[in-house]
Amino acid sequence: MTGVSGASYSFGMEHTRFARFGMVCSVDHLASTAGLAMLDRGGSAADAAIAANAVLAVTAPHACGLGGDLFALVHEGAGPPRALNASGRSGSGADPDRLRAEGHERMPFQRDIRSVPVPGCADGWLALHATYGRLPLSELFAPAVRYADEGFPASPLLAPAASMLPGVADPVAPGDLIRRPGVARVLDALATEGRDGFYLGEFGKGLIALGRDGTVGGPSEGEYHEADLARVSADWMEPLRARAFGHDVWTIPPNSQGYLLLLSLAIADGLDLPEDPADPLWAHLLTEAARTAGHDRTDVLFDGASVGHVLASAGERRAMIDPSRRARVRDLTSPGDTTYLCAVDAEGMGVSLIQSNAAGFGSMLFEPSTGINLHNRGLGFSLVPGHPAEYGPGRRPPHTLAPALVTRPDGSLRTVLGTMGGDSQPQILLQVLARLLASAESPGQAIGASRWRLGPGLTGFDAWDDPDEASLDVEEGAPWADGLRRRGHVVQELPYGGSFGHAQLIDVRPDGVLAGAADPRALISSAAGR
Repeated sequence: MTGVSGASYSFGMEHTRFARFGMVCSVDHLASTAGLAMLDRGGSAADAAIAANAVLAVTAPHACGLGGDLFALVHEGAGPPRALNASGRSGSGADPDRLRAEGHERMPFQRDIRSVPVPGCADGWLALHATYGRLPLSELFAPAVRYADEGFPASPLLAPAASMLPGVADPVAPGDLIRRPGVARVLDALATEGRDGFYLGEFGKGLIALGRDGTVGGPSEGEYHEADLARVSADWMEPLRARAFGHDVWTIPPNSQGYLLLLSLAIADGLDLPEDPADPLWAHLLTEAARTAGHDRTDVLFDGASVGHVLASAGERRAMIDPSRRARVRDLTSPGDTTYLCAVDAEGMGVSLIQSNAAGFGSMLFEPSTGINLHNRGLGFSLVPGHPAEYGPGRRPPHTLAPALVTRPDGSLRTVLGTMGGDSQPQILLQVLARLLASAESPGQAIGASRWRLGPGLTGFDAWDDPDEASLDVEEGAPWADGLRRRGHVVQELPYGGSFGHAQLIDVRPDGVLAGAADPRALISSAAGR
């Protein structure tokens, strides 16, 4: 590798890590190491994922934490995986009319409690552990509790983000020791008292009080009632599936936007993709697959939506793609910050887990007693009266989180993968899977290679407001820019880095060897194996 911007195509086999008896990939080496330690103690892939995620909840509050949501896919042996939706619901005090009366046309982005559904992360951990855990929660949380109590070194990703927080007087430098005793307390309470120790304990009481006090126009009568926090946010459900490039790809059904990945892959599988991903036509065709798949997302995606007819429209949408020019997708008719981690154990269980605050530190609101920052996933709600995703009591918002899992035709596990990236998540995974499955690139090549994304808008969550006006962002050093411009794309070249996601991947080879790659864009990411 000779330099970051022009050398992304040099990532290859040397950046693929191999293991035989288990692997954990995450955005932080402290988290991957904690997960691997659980595998060494006889824990399952689910145990490893929980332990790694708990560490990230301490060390990466700019990306995830107990104040956010969680989705996961779990595969055991053969057959389809199970899907876990641990996304929270809005409180009983949710009032769209009040927001509209205040002049809001869309949900507040930050610093407003009404964009904070009840966080589902803790319920997600408990559901995973109850079904697939082998080690006690106290053991799984021990590394995270130690980092929270005794301190952890600020990562190169956390330091600049933390320095911009209100009330931080001195800049935070990489390596500075940070302690989060409030998070240690709630992890101990969750391990010893169960969900009530979190949702109805110190954190839950503080959340109810914050919802009652209100911020920036928030409700004085209370956004949440105790019953809102007593309601479990984790549900097991049937995953969505699509066949592409000779494999079955699985993801979470709505309220997740995962269907966009499946639809994009189904469209792309019928296109004449060049063999060489460096060909600008490769990027153009995949871009158009993503655009034709997602142009109507704001109408299609809501909690409980049935997207079978949308997935069945892959052929119609594919027919709109012209290899020589960019399509105008508004003429077609309809038929965030986050962290991702994955784990595979020696018995072949694979876990694909994604957990998020939505935008950076989320809502920029903090439960005052524990210091846990709260997500702003409610930004996905609509304020259009009668819209199926309209903000209202007890509803789940449309979600960008879209973990993925790939199986072979015989049902055996092939790959667990996912990425952060807000609206761009399905686009990033489309590119990674096309490289891995269609072009037979190594995990290191597929993860490290340059990417494109549709311009994410002002917030990173409004790419589909006007998909015909969105730019096409391309990482510097990618070979596609001129060829894409000739096809009518408005190309913006951006530095190679985290703006294009932090993806992680573990591939299970036919001989049982695990081949993993952690995204170099994350700087401290780690694929750790045993």
